[in-house]
Amino acid sequence: MDTFDTGRLIYLVLLLLMVVGWAVASRRTSWNKTLQYAAVWGLIILGAVAAVGLWDDIARSSMPYQASVVGENSISVPRSRDGHYYLTLKVNDADVRFVVDTGATDIVLTREDAARAGVDVDALDFLGRASTANGEVATASVRLDRIALGPVEDRNVRAVVTGGEMFGSLLGMGYLQHWGNISIARDTLTLTR
Repeated sequence: MDTFDTGRLIYLVLLLLMVVGWAVASRRTSWNKTLQYAAVWGLIILGAVAAVGLWDDIARSSMPYQASVVGENSISVPRSRDGHYYLTLKVNDADVRFVVDTGATDIVLTREDAARAGVDVDALDFLGRASTANGEVATASVRLDRIALGPVEDRNVRAVVTGGEMFGSLLGMGYLQHWGNISIARDTLTLTR
């Protein structure tokens, strides 16, 4: 605890003692009512302390986890409760939700997301191999006609469709390297071109 926190604590204790002293002095005849008021105020103070302590979690749970356009070529993404950054990109004509994964080499689409984006997944040859945390999986290379994040659009983008099971698509370095600057500060990921 630094000196600023210690000073605040001493101030709050003195303030509490003054309030309690006033309450006792003004209600000498009715101790029952004084104890009831003290219990009510104690619960109010406890609730306020809990709300202040949990404010970041409360604000984060009510905050939408979608990117916002900060500038002409800059996108800002808040960190979600699970610690990841999620982006919804327009892939061809479909909205696809990605988890930003700097450990992934490419854009990795699940079979379901690839099909929604217009890729004929039944015609793909899964000849490639990728090493993942869950082991090796088969992959198929594809070219996406168009991929857009806010006002920024790229055409003829390389991606892979995984033959393995995944919980969602990954936005890897194959796409992120197109951005000139990637930074994370105060639980916000910012992409700038």
